This record gives sequence, structure tokens and C-alpha cells, in this order.
Amino acid sequence: MSEIFTFLGLISHDHSWIFLSHTLLVAILAIVIAKLATKSLQVVPSGCQNVVEAYLQGVVAMGKDVLGEEKAKKYLPLIATIGFMVFLSNFIGIIPGFESPTGNINFTLALALMVFVYYNYEGIRENGVGHYFAHFMGPVKVLAPLMFPIEIISHLSRIISLSFRLFGNIKGDDLFLMVLLMLAPWIVPLPAFAILFFMAFLQTFIFMILTFVYLAGAVQISNDH
Repeated sequence: MSEIFTFLGLISHDHSWIFLSHTLLVAILAIVIAKLATKSLQVVPSGCQNVVEAYLQGVVAMGKDVLGEEKAKKYLPLIATIGFMVFLSNFIGIIPGFESPTGNINFTLALALMVFVYYNYEGIRENGVGHYFAHFMGPVKVLAPLMFPIEIISHLSRIISLSFRLFGNIKGDDLFLMVLLMLAPWIVPLPAFAILFFMAFLQTFIFMILTFVYLAGAVQISNDH
């Protein structure tokens, strides 16, 4: 996508620079929004604080059905931060002159690896190494030699699933927007921007709920059986 015009591309045409600068821009935006939301906390929230609190309540409500309210609140910082970064990364690419960091496999793969390492770490911490990996063997001992490698492959495939799903959808949206703006650069693309905004929100939701599901599968082994 190096042929697409970006404002930051005026500094350098190197795509590594464009990707890293947009990633840094998203991180700065996330920090600024967080600072605005917590600058003057009020009992009755308003403005940015109100929006961020509603978002956090929504994340807890999302996780409550999967993990229960207590654990949903425990993992709130992780899931909320991921959601914040993914949505801003998706959204910034809708604005002409900017590029989505999530349209780069390096970004989505890093997120997927972080989720993979963390949920396995939490599973081991909550259940112990032996109990956690015994879960991979299934409830029937005779089938354990077959089930264990299948479970390992299944867990490793989650890295590909998380990273390529997000990357593929956002990359496709970027290409769709590029073609649309070339064909009809004025009023015609406006309805498409609404669709792209919805897709940015949807892909964020999918990434967050899958993270909750993977965490639930790792820490609630006894409930699974």
C-alpha cells in the first residue's frame, strides 16, 4: 500500500516508517483520550469521561457472560486497552491521508502473540502446569495421545486466526476505500464510510470477545469439564 498517499508519507516514502509512525500516532491518540477522560473525574461523568466510562462498562458487560463479573473486571485493563488500540487503528485508516496499522500483519501478529502468551500464562497460573496441560488431553485417557497434539495445533492456530482475520478485513477495507476514492472522490463514497466505520467497530468487537473466550477456556478448566 506504499503507493497510497499519506500525510506522514511526505516525510519518508519508506513503508516501515509509515507503519511505525501511524502506530505511534494511534498510541498518542489513545493516551490523549485517556488523559482527557481522567483529567477531572466527576461523580456524574460528562464529555470524554462519560464516553470512556460507557466503553469500560460495555467491556465488563461483554466479559461477564463469558468469565463472570469478577474475572471480567480483572482482565478489563487488558481487553479495554486492546479494544482501544484496535479500534483507533481501524478507524484512522478510514480518514483519507492516513493508514490503518491493523492493515499490517506485523501489528496484528504482535497482538495475537501477546494474547496467546497471556492466556496460556493465566491458565498455568490459575491451574498449575500439570493440570493445565492435562486439560489438553481431553476427558478420555485412551484418546490422550491423539487429543494432545490436536489441542496444541488448535491453540497455535489461534495466533493465525486472530492475526489474519483482523489484518485481512482491514486490508480489504483499505483497498476498497482506495478504489472507491479513485472512482468517485466526492459525495458518492459517503455511505461507504459508514460501512467502513461499522466494520472497524465489528472487527474490534470480534478481537475482544475472542480474547475473553480464550481466557475463559484457559482459567475455567474445571467448569469446562
